[in-house]
This record gives sequence, structure tokens and C-alpha cells, in this order.
Amino acid sequence: MAEPQGDVITPEAKHPWDITSKERAIFSIIVMTGAFMAILDTTVVDVIVPKLTGPLSTDMYGVQWIITSYMVAAAIALLITEYLIKRFGSKAIFLAGIALFTTASLLCGLSSTLEEIIIFRVIQGLGEALIMVTSHIMIFSYFPPDKKGLAMGIYGLGVSFAPALGPTIGGYLTEYYNWRMVFFINVPIGLLLVIAGVIYLPKDRLLEKMRFNFVSFLLLALATVSLLIMLSRGQQMGWFNSSLIGLLLFVCLIAFLLYALSEIWSKHKLIDFTLFKNPTFANGIMIYFFILGFSMYQYFYLLPVYYEHIKMLPTLDAGIAVFAFAVFIGFFSPIAGMLADKIGAKRTVLIASLFYVTTSIAFLPSLNYYTPMTQAMLLTIPFGIGMGLFFAPVTVMVLQSAPAEKGELAIVLMDYFRFVGGSFGTALATNNMEYFKNLHFLRMEELQNITYLQNYLSSIEEQLGVKADQVKAIFMNYESFMSYNYGFYNTFMHAGYWGVLGSVFVLLLFVKLKPLRKNNSQEKR
Repeated sequence: MAEPQGDVITPEAKHPWDITSKERAIFSIIVMTGAFMAILDTTVVDVIVPKLTGPLSTDMYGVQWIITSYMVAAAIALLITEYLIKRFGSKAIFLAGIALFTTASLLCGLSSTLEEIIIFRVIQGLGEALIMVTSHIMIFSYFPPDKKGLAMGIYGLGVSFAPALGPTIGGYLTEYYNWRMVFFINVPIGLLLVIAGVIYLPKDRLLEKMRFNFVSFLLLALATVSLLIMLSRGQQMGWFNSSLIGLLLFVCLIAFLLYALSEIWSKHKLIDFTLFKNPTFANGIMIYFFILGFSMYQYFYLLPVYYEHIKMLPTLDAGIAVFAFAVFIGFFSPIAGMLADKIGAKRTVLIASLFYVTTSIAFLPSLNYYTPMTQAMLLTIPFGIGMGLFFAPVTVMVLQSAPAEKGELAIVLMDYFRFVGGSFGTALATNNMEYFKNLHFLRMEELQNITYLQNYLSSIEEQLGVKADQVKAIFMNYESFMSYNYGFYNTFMHAGYWGVLGSVFVLLLFVKLKPLRKNNSQEKR
């Protein structure tokens, strides 16, 4: 397996993994707690998003940016993380990330406007980027080569379980305390982690000094942000009927073009694209991008909204409903790691992706207002199993296909595509939700018999003894709710379609490319 180069040493040890079992346990707990806290915040906010439209005086398009801004900032910051680690060491960057994340959490909890919380969520995202890459590198460095599978199992359990557990914790804190507690809870944990990290984590050594291509970094960041803003605002602003959307598309295309030229002309590349010459690595990143980012993150976002807006559950109950499948993510993650060791990572990825795509398309679109609560929770369990089976083997496969000296970059690219894909997925989920809601509303009005409807509303007016305007308002709200309800079917289906697209890259893993014919001189040799 291609592993990140160990950059953690102890005074007595020749290798970073030459430590006692007690030290390994302490180091791993500190690092994994930081990673768990950071990843948890990717989805812990999902369950409170529907509740924030009132306090922050905005709509679903606005609160969506509380999630999207976090993931976009993290994705962009990942691009500079490799440079920072090699310049200052993993321990310093890990603790800096924890401190930044903790401070931003406090400021998010104190926010009173949408603009404020988005700014502080951006800072939170920057902190997560530093935490995620360093924690991955550090946890691997604490285990000897023959126990890297165990390290992956520990890391995979936290990474895959945390996003699904987030809505449950967010629901509990919101129900019994306040939505601000979702952010405040990170503060004491972060402070303890910084103190424990300074005291217990072993010293770093600097790997190397490398030049960083700031021009390429800024251009790629500009292109990414422009693209994601365009996607998130497109439906609301009528897509290319809006001059702003057209401007964002222009900026995005120009920035991507200039980034490509910068990489071609520069001696110091921001991203070493030679990694993508390996078909396994390239397909693995695309699987990560489409199945995890575009598809799974949509469901992470949609399921809490479904439980709160369609099933009209209290926040805590919605979190508990989400926890139904989160348990299975945690249970099946180590099983997937063991399965990958026995039958191979590629075969395990194939099993996981086919199981996930089949069950998510077959079961999740059937969720609606009339679905009994117990049945709804049971229908999401296969999604949890598929998610649990997915992460560990994909990560193992990608790292195995990358050279050892490129381990850090491989991790950065995986997390970058995860965050960018997740940002795309969240934006698409919001757009699809609103689009199909409006579509079903118009279809319902087209099918109505106006005469029958007027007579029916008049009878309701007489029976209830209320004014005609009030009856029309009630019926309009009913139409809006039912169109929202029917729209979830289409939105869930479209999230599954992205999983189908990702499965194409899974199948490509098993396509053997014919090697190039050797020239005559080589054949003679």
C-alpha cells in the first residue's frame, strides 16, 4: 500500500511506529477524536438547517450555504495542506487546525445573521482541511507496515460513522438546548484536544521544504468557488436568464483555463497529475467523487429535511430516525476492511457500490408522507450498510495504487474530491428539491377541475364558517405541501442516478488495458 511518509518520531524510536501499545492508543485516540469532531460537523448541521430559516431570516437556498461554504472552504484549503505539512510538520498543522476549528465553532454559535455564520463556517472548513489530512498521515505513522489494515479500519470507522451520526447529535442538542449548542459543543472538546496534543503527541521532524504554486492555487480556488456558487444559485435565479449566473460561468471557465496554462508552464506543479496515469487511482478518485460526493452526500442532506419537513418530526426524533442507518455504517466499516483484505479492495468496492446503488434507488424514493415511521427507518438501513461497505475499500484501493512518496498528495486529492463532490451534491439536492416541488405544484393545478374545486372550497367555507380567502390559503398550503412530498421521489431518484454514474468507474476497474507493444529493439533484448 502507498502510505504517507511517516513524519512523526519519538526520541528513542528509529521509526514512528516503534512505540508502546499504550502510546499508540493515546496518540490514536487524540488524533481520531480530532478527525471525528471535524467530520461530524460536515453533517451535524444538516438536521438543524430546516430550523435556521426563521432565526436567520432566509430560505432553503440561503441555509444551504451554511453547509456548502464549509465544504468548499475545506476543499480549497486541502490544496495547500501538503505544503504546510512538509514545511511545518503534521503535529503543528494538526493542532493549528484544531485551534482554528474550535475558534470558528465558538464564533458560529455567537452568529446572529446568515452572512456571519457563513463566514465562520468557511473558517471552520479551513480548520477541517488541516485536521483531516494530518490525522490520516499521523494515524498511519503510528502503526507498523503489517498493521496498516488495522489503521485503515480505525480511521475508516471514524470517517464513515461520523457523518451519519451528525444529524442525531445535532437533533439532540437542538431539541434539549439550542441550535447554537451544535457549535458550542466543539469548544471544550477542541480545547482539551489542543492541550492533550501539545503534551502527548510526539515531536515532528520536517520532511522537506517545497515550493508552492500560489498562482495555480488561487486560479483553481476561484474556478471552484465560481462553479459552486453558480450551481447553488442557478435554480433560484433562473439559470442563464440571470446575468450573474452567466458571469459566474465565464469566470469559472476562464479560471480553469488559466489554471491549466499555469500548471503547464510552471516548474512546480500544484497537483502532480501523473498519479492519474494509473487507471486504478483515476477510477478510484472518480468513484469517490460521484458515489460519495454527488450521491451519498445528497442523501445525507435530504433525509433530515424529509423527516422534518415531510414527516414533520421534532428535531430530536429526526436525528434518531437518521441514526437508524448510522449504526449500520459503523458496524459494516470494519467488516468491509476485513473483506478487502480477504478478497481484494476492488471486489469489495464492486460489492459495496452495487449494493448501495440498487438499494438506494429501490427503497429511498418510496419515502413519502404516508410511509409509516418504522418502515421509513427500515428502508434507510440498506443505505447505511452500503455506506459502511464503501469507504474503507475505496481508500485502500486508491492508496495502494499511488507511489509511497505521493501518499500525502493521494490523501489530499481524495479529500478534495470528497468535499467538492459533496458541495455539488448538496447544491444539486437543493435545486432538485425546489424544481420538482414547483413542477408537481404546476401539474396539480393543470389537472384540477376548476368548477369542482370551487364548489368544494365553498362547501368547506360553509362547514367551517370561515372566509373564502382563509379556505383558499389553507388549500394552497396543502397543495404546496403535497407537491413538496411528491417532489422528494424525483429528488431521491436523481441522487441515486449519480451513484449509477459512479458505478461505471467501478466496472472500469475490471477492464484490462492491453499493454503497448514493445519496439523491435526491446523484443530482441
